[in-house]
Amino acid sequence: MVSLMPDRDARDVPSPRAQPATDAETDETGRTGALDARTDETDAERRRRRARFLRDLAEARELRDRVQPRRVKVARLRHAMRMRTFRW
Repeated sequence: MVSLMPDRDARDVPSPRAQPATDAETDETGRTGALDARTDETDAERRRRRARFLRDLAEARELRDRVQPRRVKVARLRHAMRMRTFRW
């Protein structure tokens, strides 16, 4: 039988992220090498990943709306009621 729980011994070992960085891992600005690797990502790459995520999210919403038409109708009616009772 395969155990899905981690070993008890693993809880006693601190993660590498919890340990403070040594001088060899920090640069003159005080940032660690791990942070620099994450900041090497350009803004264009981040925007591309974000746009892809938002497209996937919109596609998932459209799929949900197609397979659950009752939920869509209820949401539409609820929104209409909110708009009717909203004071300008």
